Amino acid sequence: MRHLNERGMKSQINLFFFVGFLLMLASCGTSKSMRHQPDVSHYNAAKPVVIKQSDSVFTSGKNSFSKNRQGIWELYVEGDPLEIGLNTGALSDSLLKKQEHIFFSKIKDIVPSKFQQKLLRNFLKWYNRKLYTNVPDEYQTEIFGVSQYTTHDFDNIAPQYQRSLYLHAAHDIGHALQDLALVGCSSFAAWGEKSEDGNLILGRNFDFYVSDAFAENKIVAFINPKDGHQFMMVTWPGMIGAVSGMNIEGLTVTINASKSKIPLIAKTPISILTREILQHAKNIEEAIAIAKKSEVFVSESIMVGSANDNKAILIEVSPKKMDVYEIPNSNQLFCSNHFQGEDLKNEKRNQSQIANSHSEYRFERMQELFAGNPKINPEIASDILRNKDGLKSISLGYGNEKALNQLMAHHGVIFKPKEKLVWVSANPYQLGEFVCYNLDSVFKERKDKIITSFQRENLNIAKDPFLETSQYKNYQKFRTEDDKIDLYLKNKETINPEFIQQYQSLNPDYWVVYYKAGLYFYQKKEYRLSQTNFEKALTKEITTVPDKTAIEKYLKKIKRKLQ
Repeated sequence: MRHLNERGMKSQINLFFFVGFLLMLASCGTSKSMRHQPDVSHYNAAKPVVIKQSDSVFTSGKNSFSKNRQGIWELYVEGDPLEIGLNTGALSDSLLKKQEHIFFSKIKDIVPSKFQQKLLRNFLKWYNRKLYTNVPDEYQTEIFGVSQYTTHDFDNIAPQYQRSLYLHAAHDIGHALQDLALVGCSSFAAWGEKSEDGNLILGRNFDFYVSDAFAENKIVAFINPKDGHQFMMVTWPGMIGAVSGMNIEGLTVTINASKSKIPLIAKTPISILTREILQHAKNIEEAIAIAKKSEVFVSESIMVGSANDNKAILIEVSPKKMDVYEIPNSNQLFCSNHFQGEDLKNEKRNQSQIANSHSEYRFERMQELFAGNPKINPEIASDILRNKDGLKSISLGYGNEKALNQLMAHHGVIFKPKEKLVWVSANPYQLGEFVCYNLDSVFKERKDKIITSFQRENLNIAKDPFLETSQYKNYQKFRTEDDKIDLYLKNKETINPEFIQQYQSLNPDYWVVYYKAGLYFYQKKEYRLSQTNFEKALTKEITTVPDKTAIEKYLKKIKRKLQ
């Protein structure tokens, strides 16, 4: 839940960077990392000349950056690591600066105190002191190239290069600080008899939410590196790591966060590890070999699909262990946010995740939807990714994290590795048109001078009809009203009863609308009304066990007060 996540994030950040501050008093070694830059002396460091053909089309030699009719930016870059970084930064210059402002303004909202912001900056320097030693030189160089185009407005946090490096660990640090509060991804794969044509097909929702503005400028990047395989990935300005991608060999990677112990030092960011797999592996065996040599600092499941193997597996990594999970003689695979392999599934944190979070619920929902669809094809995969209902198709209310479609995804993506086809969702969330790309045509048939969209329009999947419904319009209104009620609760303001009635009518099946009304009436000491709303919340599908427990505690307090 966005509203409760942010509170949890604040408390964990406060705890984490104050502990970090105490540790830092007795620590050293940050100055070297703050001065470090990759050696780029053997590269051509000349900055690219960008030609602006229109407000949505930019070129630099063979490299291009353009916006398609669905609102997705398409990036094509090639060359050595510095060339790729410099061209990426130069072409996406204005969006890169905008994205930094969006990200750091969100941090400012969460940590408004100037003093605490200073402590957080110092903590990040200390925490990331060894980060550069865990990022391969080629990716340090690429990040350095991109960083030359970042804004100077945040140099007080860290210099351009160091700040850009830190942002590649943001997924991992946010994961550790929030204990999965921002990430609840779901992914699946089918092959053999479970796939319509027998070939591997994969789908995933990347439920990483910073803000609506953060997700506005979605990029499908096509990278043609001097070394390694050509590949595509779905990303955002400034991000060179891979969260969802496929290479020209038909190898795919997607990541799902798992329950993690808060680490004491940053190591290899997951997105950098998956980028290395994407660029340098052609099959599952090579992907596993790359994963084995990396040290990560949070727990993550990496779903790897392979055209050469015509199947998918999970590489489950934690700071201390790595396991490979596959089901023998199976033709399907599911992944949410808990481990399944023998080496990690019985760990205490993982068992707590299964028992208390919404991970197992989404896992079972994927199984249920697969059982109802004997053969999976791209259209069915998109329907599964867009599904907003709970088990047995009960209504969860819109925005419930028990749904596969939580109405918060940065993107949804579908892969057909053997055919080199990928579908990427246009905004909003995974509801917009799924835009199809063919990697063979992008890399082998590309025209150098005429910049048109790389998409294969005849294979696109239509936008979700839900976008045209009154329910969707009500959900958009609900999100605005939800922010308002959070502010009212925070400031302990008086709320018009009509506002509460309207707020609840916009999303009547979502337990949160009754929970927040219960909180309001509890604040006002109107215990009967508070009790009524809390009891109503309990009749709905509550997201997690701790959420349900919190409501039950309030009801016990109310019962004592009414006696």
